[in-house]
Amino acid sequence: MSAATIPPPAADQDYKGTLLPLLMSNNVLSFGSYVLKSGRESPYFFTSSLLHTAPLLRATSAAYASVLAAEPFVTIAADGTKTPNFDIVFGPAYKGVPICAAVVNELAVRDSLSPSPKGTWDNVSYSFNRKEAKAHGEGGNIVGAPLKGKRVVIVDDVITAGTALREAVCIIEKEGGIVSGVVILLDREERVSDAEPKSAVGVAQRDLGENIPIRAVIGLHDLIEKLGSEIGDGEVQRLKDYRARYGAE
Repeated sequence: MSAATIPPPAADQDYKGTLLPLLMSNNVLSFGSYVLKSGRESPYFFTSSLLHTAPLLRATSAAYASVLAAEPFVTIAADGTKTPNFDIVFGPAYKGVPICAAVVNELAVRDSLSPSPKGTWDNVSYSFNRKEAKAHGEGGNIVGAPLKGKRVVIVDDVITAGTALREAVCIIEKEGGIVSGVVILLDREERVSDAEPKSAVGVAQRDLGENIPIRAVIGLHDLIEKLGSEIGDGEVQRLKDYRARYGAE
């Protein structure tokens, strides 16, 4: 699929139907037999480091924006007007850096296509952290909008052990920001271990509390439900078997 064939962004578009075939055709999402760090043999693998081409970045950022443009990340009035429940899209270094900037740009594109004279996303900014604080110039370890007193949504590719997410939360809170939500690209929907029946997302949700929503752009259930004609019945069954064996509560 070329960039020209990607539909224009809209809050109600089927972003999964647009994104999934593109991920497959570029080998970001592949099927076979893969041994994970956990030792499990997975029937699929997701390589987020391949999301570097213009079409992939466009489709991925549009998918993130679709999630952020829906409840609970916005409040929708009776007339359909949306008010964001966040001020900043924060991308943890390093993979979250291009994501946060691309998502904010995508939200601006949506505003440009809206008939409303005032942009829904006019006051939304992006920020990301440096791995090492800068000692000269503006200094500090935050690039982009200051976090103090702002409601911050974290965007990243996946949650595995949850270490990167906890680190991002600490950075935001240290800067005086308020974590208001998390959006990741993929939820594998499998339990962390035999001793932990929840998924990595479930554990993160438990740690952050139910008042801070965590959502995924796509999950294992989407691969099962939407890719049957693309990958064949055999691969779908392998996905179902994997979910039956390792699925989280």
